[in-house]
Amino acid sequence: MLTNNKIKLLKSLDQKKVRRELGLFLVEGEKMVKELLESRFEIEEIFALQQYIDELDYKGDVEITAVNQKDLERISMLKTPNKVVAIAKIPQIDDAAKINNGLSIALENVQDPGNLGTIVRTAAWFGIKNVYCSPETVDIYNPKVIQSTMGAIFKVNVQYCDLALLAEKAKKFGVTLYGTRLDGESIYNTDLKKDAIIFMGNESKGMTTKLSQMMSENLKIPSYANADNDMESLNVSIATAIVCAEFRRRN
Repeated sequence: MLTNNKIKLLKSLDQKKVRRELGLFLVEGEKMVKELLESRFEIEEIFALQQYIDELDYKGDVEITAVNQKDLERISMLKTPNKVVAIAKIPQIDDAAKINNGLSIALENVQDPGNLGTIVRTAAWFGIKNVYCSPETVDIYNPKVIQSTMGAIFKVNVQYCDLALLAEKAKKFGVTLYGTRLDGESIYNTDLKKDAIIFMGNESKGMTTKLSQMMSENLKIPSYANADNDMESLNVSIATAIVCAEFRRRN
């Protein structure tokens, strides 16, 4: 039953503090909930229109509560609610970052929810299983981030950790660290190792000096614009996609 207390709980999950205290986050929309149902994530409860419930091909034991359109609008974070809202549990992850072979991404202080969501989606597209985030990076369970991942959040391990400690640990395991800076070497002229972590910086400030100095190599995507073009940099999510594509092309 959708009580007033349950509605208050659902609406409060737009706040990071509440999400972390309760260990819960929201997932909305047919595609996103389908991905959730097929994932390893534990589901607390689903609220949906009766039409959705009647058409749902699901044999699990998750509690599903029927709601009307008005109630769905009350609990949704979207301007146009889409048939179903689910409450899922935030998985418990050890604080110590695990170093893995292959390619990973690390994000330092990325602030825009759309950028983080798009980067996680990009990671899934290129078969990258791990994305490390600095504590100051926007929360992966922010509803706007969740929506912009388009379900990729259920396919990629996203972990928050001290990136300087991550870099030190990765070097000991023989993993090559690639930073991205406007004054770096062209990615097209640099040897790219298979076991690597790509570090991307803040949208306006880039990587901090401290972290960039820990890199094995600092890369840039060269501009091919005319001299009178005053574009200074690429959007961080677009830059991440270009860098990942070049790594995959080589390896």
